[in-house]
Amino acid sequence: MDYFSIITTLVVLAALFGYINVRFLHLPNTIGLMLITIVFTLAVLGLSYFDTTLLDAERYIITTIDFKSVLLDVMLSFLLFAGALHTNFEQLKVQRWPVFVFATLGVLVSTFLVGTVMFYVLQMLGLEVAYIYCLLFGALISPTDPIAVLGILKQAGVPKKLETKIVGESLFNDGVGVVVFLTIFQIATLGGDTVSPMDIVVLFGQEVIGGIALGLLLGWVTYRFLKSIDDYDIEVIMTLATVMAGTAIAHKFHVSAPLAMVTAGLMVGMDTVRHSAMSEVTESYVDKFWELIDILLNTILFVLIGMEMLVLSFEGNYIVAGLLAIPIILACRYTSLLLPIKFFEKKLDFVPNTNLIMTWGGLRGGISIALALGLTEVMHRDLFLVITYVVVVFSILIQGLTVGKLVNRLKKD
Repeated sequence: MDYFSIITTLVVLAALFGYINVRFLHLPNTIGLMLITIVFTLAVLGLSYFDTTLLDAERYIITTIDFKSVLLDVMLSFLLFAGALHTNFEQLKVQRWPVFVFATLGVLVSTFLVGTVMFYVLQMLGLEVAYIYCLLFGALISPTDPIAVLGILKQAGVPKKLETKIVGESLFNDGVGVVVFLTIFQIATLGGDTVSPMDIVVLFGQEVIGGIALGLLLGWVTYRFLKSIDDYDIEVIMTLATVMAGTAIAHKFHVSAPLAMVTAGLMVGMDTVRHSAMSEVTESYVDKFWELIDILLNTILFVLIGMEMLVLSFEGNYIVAGLLAIPIILACRYTSLLLPIKFFEKKLDFVPNTNLIMTWGGLRGGISIALALGLTEVMHRDLFLVITYVVVVFSILIQGLTVGKLVNRLKKD
């Protein structure tokens, strides 16, 4: 099976599962697609006792696709640009400081809290895992996933001010989370004695500051090009070129492509830029094009996440560790947000129960699975992959389905 056939199969499955969801289940696409794919995969596993044809085909697709590279190096840039393009910049500008603190300090605090608690929990389960590898898990599971968050919050009825905080945090904290993960990964690979604190600062600064700087440059260049012509076909292609060329440049110079794409998307999506650089026709075409890209990649992504269960080693103590990780991660997220929210809530008139809603609405998704797939066997890849998968499935299916009900209940209280 060649790559065209694999992509065709994924698109057909995404379309079929999407149809079933819209026609019968009426769930948010993110939740519906993952649920249907998991049920489909379980059915294929059951059918394999009589005929292994479908199971072999599904396993071939999953083992052929490098999920980590496909998501982190390709899909993520498109999805983050699309998400940032449709984010309310004026609201985000008002909430910029809490969003910045949530996406940086919040991720770092959560990384160390989750890593530390999981280190002791795994020891209690008889799983001897080095502390540095537990920190790696903390880094990959702490960022909330904008791809999951954006799709679900639209239907959850979350107040706009709070939605801006959650979406803004999710857009930036995955980029920061990836950088934190790569930094700890490098320390774990080379050994703590060979990596100096200055090396960590330089790597972190290069990825974060370099990514934001590249995004600002890309956004400004794109704006100048868009302003100089009035042809919606070419202008749409220019936005596509911005993402593709920007991602390639980011990889070439080892800066954060996710942060670059978020920054560029926010710049191009600003109301002032839109009104001065695009006609109404161009604006409509650009929005519709990126909405379509967003929906298409999202459907394929969550079909892939559902199918990833075929490559997992479902050992009993691994599943127990995953189930224990769920309340630990939620508690650590709540704790990591506590201080920033207390500091900003009076100045920016926070919605009541902000911490509770942000904790339950901070969903995990494909980014965490992609990072877990990047672990080596020495780093206990199979263990952390199962734990991550259990957390992500719970996050999407349970938290995603109930966050709207939680918001409505808190409104009544």
